[in-house]
Amino acid sequence: SFLSTQSFRNQIEIMNPQLSNLLLVLGIVQIARKLDLENPEVVIYVRLGYLAAQTVILVVCYLVANKIKERNDTTTLKYVEPAKLFTNEQPKLVDTNNKDYDLSKVRELLKQTLMGFVLMMVLHFYWNFTQPLFIQSIIPLKNVFYNKVVQIHLFGKPAEGDLKRPFKESPLGFSAAQQPQTDKAAIKKAAKASKSGEKDD
Repeated sequence: SFLSTQSFRNQIEIMNPQLSNLLLVLGIVQIARKLDLENPEVVIYVRLGYLAAQTVILVVCYLVANKIKERNDTTTLKYVEPAKLFTNEQPKLVDTNNKDYDLSKVRELLKQTLMGFVLMMVLHFYWNFTQPLFIQSIIPLKNVFYNKVVQIHLFGKPAEGDLKRPFKESPLGFSAAQQPQTDKAAIKKAAKASKSGEKDD
């Protein structure tokens, strides 16, 4: 049927970034194997490349955050955030606006960057792994420029289709039930559940 076909297409669109990342990692690993990562001079260049990549990401986050604040788009955004996997939590109603939603996505990107930086420092300086540092000089750069909030505010793409808020998550295997829901029935149900929970408290 049309709906099942459309759902399949949506799943393919969501999976594409993950598949392209996997292929990119495989390619980078092949390149890394040809580098003499035991050579101190090569290691210095890898470190500089990694630091340059992280700096670019931070600059992009700063520019995007400024763009969001300048536009000050306070259009109401209501959606139901799905319950986290393997928990007893219930889906949660989120009542926000485009500006706050987009800024939250920038904060998520900054948090991921910081956590990745700490992990790489441990792997490199404590366990002397250099290959992951080389890989993470490239993958995060690709990810940041394909990031949906960056696409909207830095490249001026319209917030429609795959860039429509709330953004769909991209991990492989996510079903429609694990994506944010914006239909009236889901919002009404979540609002009712929220009020019921408040009364119980």
